[in-house]
This record gives sequence, C-alpha cells and structure tokens, in this order.
Amino acid sequence: MLNRWGYEYYVLDNPSVSDREYDRYYDELRALERESGIVLPESPTRRVGGEPLKAFARHTHLSRLYSLDKAVTDDELAAFFTRAEKFGAPSYTVEYKFDGLTMCLTYRDGLFERATTRGNGTEGEDVTAQVLTLHSFPLKISYRGTLEVRGEAVIPLSALRKYNEEHPDDPLKNARNAAAGAIRNLDPAVTARRHPEILFYDINYMSEDALPSQEAGMAFLRREGFRVYPYFKVCSAFEEVKAEIEQIEIERKKIDVLTDGAVVKVNEETIRREMGYTDKFPRWAIAFKFEAEEAETTVKEIVWQIGRTGKLTPLAQVEAVDLAGATVRRATLNNFDDLTRKDVRVGSRVLIRRSNEVIPEILGAVSHADGSAPLSPPSACPVCGSEVERIGANLFCKNPTCPARVIQRLTHYCSKNAADIEGMSEATITLLYREKGLRRFSDLYRLTRESFCDLEGFRDRRTDNLLAAIEKSKRLPLDRFLYAIGIDGIGRVAARDLAAFGSLENVAALTFEELIGLENIGEVTARAVTEYFSSEENRRELEELRQCGVSPQAEGRKTGGAFFGEYVVLTGTLSSLSRPEAQRRIEAEGGVCQSAVSSKTTLVIAGEKAGSKLDKARALGIEVVGEEELLRRLGQGEDEQKE
Repeated sequence: MLNRWGYEYYVLDNPSVSDREYDRYYDELRALERESGIVLPESPTRRVGGEPLKAFARHTHLSRLYSLDKAVTDDELAAFFTRAEKFGAPSYTVEYKFDGLTMCLTYRDGLFERATTRGNGTEGEDVTAQVLTLHSFPLKISYRGTLEVRGEAVIPLSALRKYNEEHPDDPLKNARNAAAGAIRNLDPAVTARRHPEILFYDINYMSEDALPSQEAGMAFLRREGFRVYPYFKVCSAFEEVKAEIEQIEIERKKIDVLTDGAVVKVNEETIRREMGYTDKFPRWAIAFKFEAEEAETTVKEIVWQIGRTGKLTPLAQVEAVDLAGATVRRATLNNFDDLTRKDVRVGSRVLIRRSNEVIPEILGAVSHADGSAPLSPPSACPVCGSEVERIGANLFCKNPTCPARVIQRLTHYCSKNAADIEGMSEATITLLYREKGLRRFSDLYRLTRESFCDLEGFRDRRTDNLLAAIEKSKRLPLDRFLYAIGIDGIGRVAARDLAAFGSLENVAALTFEELIGLENIGEVTARAVTEYFSSEENRRELEELRQCGVSPQAEGRKTGGAFFGEYVVLTGTLSSLSRPEAQRRIEAEGGVCQSAVSSKTTLVIAGEKAGSKLDKARALGIEVVGEEELLRRLGQGEDEQKE
C-alpha cells in the first residue's frame, strides 16, 4: 500500500492520499520493523539515507553501457537514416536527451539489488546508499529474471532554484553538476537534501524474455513503476523525426529538466542487432545536439577571486573560444577541491560549459601540457597576504579588511536586489576604494560632487545621476537593507521574514530561539544574525548609516487589498505570470506570501502540477483556488486602485 502511494506521488505526480495519512501508515510500519527486527527488501523505510561512506566500491555492469554518437546538422542526421534504411524500413523513436549523470540499476528475482554510475561503460561506482534516498524507482518489480535498467539522474530546475534560495552562501552552479555531485557524494544525506530524481529510458540487460522494441521497453518501464519522462514519439520517416526535434528545441526551454538535445533510436530490436556497435557507440542510435554549450579550450592562467565572505574561488583565464553565441575568455571552478578533482592545471586542455551563467564553468581536463603539475592551495590570501583557512571544501581569507572582501561587500550592498544604487559598479567602487578611501557602507553617503571632480570619466551628468541614486537608496525597504548589509546566510527570502518584525531595532533584538522558529532560518543563520547585531563594529556602522540619513522601513501592507489578511502559498506552475511577479502583486494587495503550508496559511493558489503543498492544504482544510481566481482577485484589486 505504501509503495503504491509512493509511486502515485513521486512517479505519477497524482497522489491518492494526503501526506498525513501516508505518514501515519509509514510511522506504523517503522514501529513494526523496530519491534520485529524485520525489514522487507521492498520496504519504503529503506529509502532513508544511512551513514556516510568512506569510499565507493566498483561494480562491473552486466552489459556495457555505450555512449551515443552525435549529430549537429541535418546532413549528419540524414546520414544516420541512410545507414539505418539499408537494414530495412525501420521505425524510429524520439526522446529528450537529458543532461545529468547516467545511472544503471540492477534487479534480481524481482528485487532491487544495487545502483551504479556509468563510469567507463564497463565498470562504474556503486552508489546504492545514495540512490536509496530517491523515490523514482521501485524496490520490487514483477519481472523475475536479472535486469539492468538505465536512466539519467537529474535535478529539476525548480528544485535547484529552491535549494539555492535556501542555501544562498553555497549555491549549486548548475543542474548537471548538482545532480552528479548529489549522487557521487559519500554522504547520502547530501543526496537527499538536493532532491535528485532518475528518469529511465532504456533496458540495458534482460536475462530472458527480451523485448521486441524501444516502444515495448518504455511500456515495460512504466508498467513496473519506473519514472519515465512523458514525451516519447514513434516516427516512420526522416521528415517526421526532424519535425519532432524542432519541436523539442522549442519546448526544452519550458520544461523543468536540463536537456541539450534529442535522442533518435531505431525502434525494432531485430534491426538493432543487425546494425550492431562500433567500439564506442551503438550504430542504431544517435543524439542530435542543439547549439553548443560546451567547448574545449586551453587554460592560460589560474587566479583566485575573493568574495565578500572571504571565500577563495579559482578562476581560469583561457584561450578565447566561441560558446553559445559568446566569446569566452575565462571560466570558473567551485573551490580548490573542485579544481583538484577535475585535475585542472595551467596548460591543460579543458572542457567548459555555459548554462545561463555569466561565467562558464570548467567541467574537467581533457589533456595536459608536458611538464604541467597540479596546483597547490594558496597558503596566504593572494590579495592581502593574510592567513588562509580551510573550512570544508573551501578556502577563506580571514582578514575582514582585505581589499577584495571590502570591494565585494560594497558591490553587494549596491546591487539591484539590495540598495540598488544604479551606476555604482564594481569598477567604480574599486576606483573609489583606491582614490577616495571608500571602505564602509556609510562612506557611500558621504560622497559629494567634489569627490568625483578629479576622477577620469565622471562628468557632471554622470556624477549627478550617481549621487541621486545614492540619495534615493537612503529610503530602501527594510528587507532589501537586511539583504544588502550581507549577514551570512540571509538571502532575499530570509530577509523578508526578518523584515516582517517591523523595524531594524526589532530585528536586532531577536533572540536565537526566536530566529530558529522562523520558517527560512536555521541554527547556523540564526547564530550569524545574533553575532552580527552583537558586534560593536557592526552596531557602530549601523548608527553611522542612521546619521547619514539611511532609514530602512518595513513596507506597510495595503489595508483592505484583494489579499488583505491572507497568508498565501503558491504551488505548481502558473501560465500567465511568473512566481516572483505573482508574489509581488499578492503582497501589494495586502497578502503575506509563505514558502510552505502551515497552520497559519489561509489560502493556497495551485497552478499546474501542484504537488505535496496542495495535498497538505487539503488535509488541513485550507482554501485552495486556481490561477483563474488569482487573476480575478488581482484584477479586482487593480480596478479598485484606479477608482
């Protein structure tokens, strides 16, 4: 029963019972297992992560996991069809090509046995403990032979955004690396926190009753309870396949999973056997790749960037290369451990990727120059020469007055989502730091026209605009001010929670216990908040800002607005406006937006594919409305404003 409910929730996205009912039966099962000492192989309690591993064991696949040959032009795709049609008149299947970590799951006698990464295709890493924290596959199936199924571990883009909102000081760079890092992490608890899932698309090995086609294989996977992406097409000709690929290229930017192409396969197993394999690829399948987001180039130099928290991030200066419509001359890595794991050196030939980041990321080294050597971690800050401390995977400059840290703190304060001082760029801040002694936030408000007279490029109009932007920032909303001053762990969401207390003085007076009671603040962040406001230096700077006229105010909510008095949770996908825009307009109409359903919630607005939040709201008897009602209320509120 619990496994069926889990399948409905995690695989079908169509739960038939509430979270409360599921939890009641789950807790009862846990109690029975503890009492009896018996845990069945298919028990859902096995999906709880265990202790961290010391190392990954190696495992040899029952059948080799091949990679795919690729096509980037219509001519290359047409050549694939020409080869296939020499073996008859096959049909073809078209699927999304997902960009994550290839996985192989093994079953014997109907029971899940292990999960491994693809590795080199013949041998991979055993990541069973990590994969057991996922819910996108069954622990028990009806097939009684030996089976290997293949899928792609991915992190939905919505899950990536949520994770980064909750962990602003250590965000995940992109969905692909986040998925690989979640699975290839020795601590299963880290896997669970990142919420990856596996999308299955292939049967790699079947000891008996081999299936006649890819179409039959996908039906088998669905029938047995594996999570399968809903898009799957069977085509009979090149023109049909090409039309599907063109549609995928349009739709891929709207879906919740990172994808970089389409996979075309010969459908019939008999023709596949005739076509066979090369040393690397099956001849009966090809990946059509969209506009390149990856490229190879050479590392010329590796420098260290220092952020406002003192974190050192390695940045590679690379030979210029065109990538996804831009010329790339630099690429980043996450930290020193990342640099070491990817074995990046000066002179290395590396693969870089651009996935919506301003600075592309290095994925790994392809080859090394003769005589190149691995880099050693810096023993001192490359900017100020102060001691460097290692904390986890990261290196930190411990000097709070390090020029790089000061400049980055000021740049953050002036950024759009903070004080929003238009024109105060990092380059301008660096110039003012060097020439005018700019060091603190309060120094910004002491700048005058005379401060810019002898600075190159600052004519009257530019200076006046900048001073006007500084003056305007004195009246910024309290939540943006709390985000701007850079308290560790306080992102925009947590800043809004704190601003609800009405004033900076009220926030400064919050106790540790009061802080950890807030929805978006944990123990580490709560400690950072109390330490910030107990610091004599910080209190002195806040007083200096007050004397300069900086007066952050909690934005009063509209009395009598369309959502006045409502505590609102948005869930699912809205088609007519973005989630941030919906939240902004609800709050402008007097509502309070929450990130999770609680006893305080009074209204849930459910878009398409609403999940557990909707279930919880129904279980608690909270009013639920759809997007149409949201738009009606917003329109009603705007009409009242016009009157």
